[in-house]
Amino acid sequence: MTAESVLEVIKIAKKRRKVDNPLIIQSDRGRQFTSSLYKELTEKMSKSYSEKGTPWDNACIESFHSLIKREWLNKYKIWDYDQAKRLIFEYIEAFYNTVRIHGHCEYTSPNQYEQAYYEKS
Repeated sequence: MTAESVLEVIKIAKKRRKVDNPLIIQSDRGRQFTSSLYKELTEKMSKSYSEKGTPWDNACIESFHSLIKREWLNKYKIWDYDQAKRLIFEYIEAFYNTVRIHGHCEYTSPNQYEQAYYEKS
């Protein structure tokens, strides 16, 4: 994983979610996240790093990784990167955000929860 690939994902997410506000970006202290290019490309974002030896900030994403493996990826024999990418996209866009209910979203899908939020405001 390179700083460029990480930033490309951020750009895609911002465009899809129509986010113009400042962002807080959380990452670990991997090479791509501490590189000068990454720092340059994220200079307008607030960066959140865990202290060395304190992995708790990653608990949320680690939980998600556990879910996607248990609910989706373990059902398939993955042959190559492209298939893995398609399966992950399918899980997130066609199930996780649209169908799967979440306790923190009042037992609705994230898309339904977000739509209800915008209808209220």
